[in-house]
Amino acid sequence: MKNKTVLITGASRGIGASAAREFAQLGAKVMLAARSETAIKTLADEINNAGGQAAAIACDVSDLTQVKAMVDACITTFGSLDILINNAGTIDPIGRLADTDPTIWDKLIDINVKGVYYGMHEALPHMKSGGTIISIGSGAGTSALEGWSAYCTSKAAVHHLNTCLDKEERENGIRALVLSPGTVATEMQVIIKDSGLNPISQLDWEAHISPEWVAKTLVWMCTPDADTWLGQVISLREDSIRKRVGLI
Repeated sequence: MKNKTVLITGASRGIGASAAREFAQLGAKVMLAARSETAIKTLADEINNAGGQAAAIACDVSDLTQVKAMVDACITTFGSLDILINNAGTIDPIGRLADTDPTIWDKLIDINVKGVYYGMHEALPHMKSGGTIISIGSGAGTSALEGWSAYCTSKAAVHHLNTCLDKEERENGIRALVLSPGTVATEMQVIIKDSGLNPISQLDWEAHISPEWVAKTLVWMCTPDADTWLGQVISLREDSIRKRVGLI
């Protein structure tokens, strides 16, 4: 990862923040993006004070103009873009189809689907020599769950976007992959627990993996060792993948 430039959306906490620290520790230059400008600037300062290279920009990925500015800032700051981690996402609204607010349902699609597309669209022109684009998917993209109509729909779309990207751009050196991490010990699981809907909300906290595991897997996915899975969804629930990454 040394001297690679990594752009991470949703980098203010959870998986995104852990990934930023992991890539930076391995020598990568990391561009942090999230809606919370204060949080990502604090994280960027932490990484820089530890000897790494990080910069931060506020970005709502559902806004194409902001995504374009985010990518431009990455190129201006670090001179290149080698890896894009489409991590930003939301699970709200949780609720039965008849009860959810359509405006909030729309906003989730704007963030979880359009945000991923916008990131791909704006990153590709800067990856003429190849690059890696990883999007965070979910088992919810293939297995529908009560109360998660928006989230399940969005993650299914992310999986298909990845396949389309692979079919269109693999010959141009683009490595397109999705990571389905399983349940991760982040703030999202607190929201899910509070909802009381579907079996995921009944899981004990100890059942969730750490965001650090996900971060290490994202780094591994940027290496040739993961090339077997190009265009596919990698599930971190599988022991074979955990062993390949070196987690167990």
